[in-house]
Amino acid sequence: MRGYQEEGVVDAIREAGGEMFVVTSEPHSLALNAQENWESLFDHIGDPHHEILAECKERDWLSLYIWQGSGGLKGADNEWVSHPKGCFQPGVLAVSREGRVLYRWRSRPGRENLNGAVARPTAAHVWGQVKSELDKSPDAPDVPLDDDAELDSKSPPQLLFLAMLLANGWFWKPRFFIHRTGDESMGDMMRMMKTARIRLLFFAAGWIFAFALLPLWIPGLALLSWFALIVPRVNAVRRMSPSTAPDERQS
Repeated sequence: MRGYQEEGVVDAIREAGGEMFVVTSEPHSLALNAQENWESLFDHIGDPHHEILAECKERDWLSLYIWQGSGGLKGADNEWVSHPKGCFQPGVLAVSREGRVLYRWRSRPGRENLNGAVARPTAAHVWGQVKSELDKSPDAPDVPLDDDAELDSKSPPQLLFLAMLLANGWFWKPRFFIHRTGDESMGDMMRMMKTARIRLLFFAAGWIFAFALLPLWIPGLALLSWFALIVPRVNAVRRMSPSTAPDERQS
């Protein structure tokens, strides 16, 4: 998302007479907090009740996958997260003044994108598609969903992703990287991810030293007990998927 600002796409949109907004299913206070911390030059809008999303769907512009709940995973059921109607998955929508859809894309969660956690269209790709549509007549038909977008990243190995979530939960229970207003202990998500990587290194080193210095049966039994504890919790993450699919008419 910040690529639109860093690559000058926000300025290009405004020079063309448009404006850019970010809409999230988080409460508006969290949206504003992210806008300030990320130093965004465009407005972030909280839509926890999906009023904006419902309007987009009613106009047949864009509908998104909705994730309902967390399955009891740590860091996702806190009251302050507050997703009364679920958390909608990422999407990109560009609309002309006449209401014509110039570009639309939505994340289809799956294992290849870590259930929607990564892989977004690049800012340059989106703006290139929009510019090509701006040259057409205002009464041209809406564009279909972009199913062949140039994405900004590839999914990391799922094993590494799960290990990072475990490290963020102190290897006791997977914990999401969630940004929270006014909670200094949570910090910035990038700092949290860096901390998780450091924890992984120390965690691995601890097991290596344990197997090197202690009788094998002691760390072996401890490791088996730990696996018995965390495997069901990790499998809960692997099985997560949106409980509500969007209207497929736009496909």
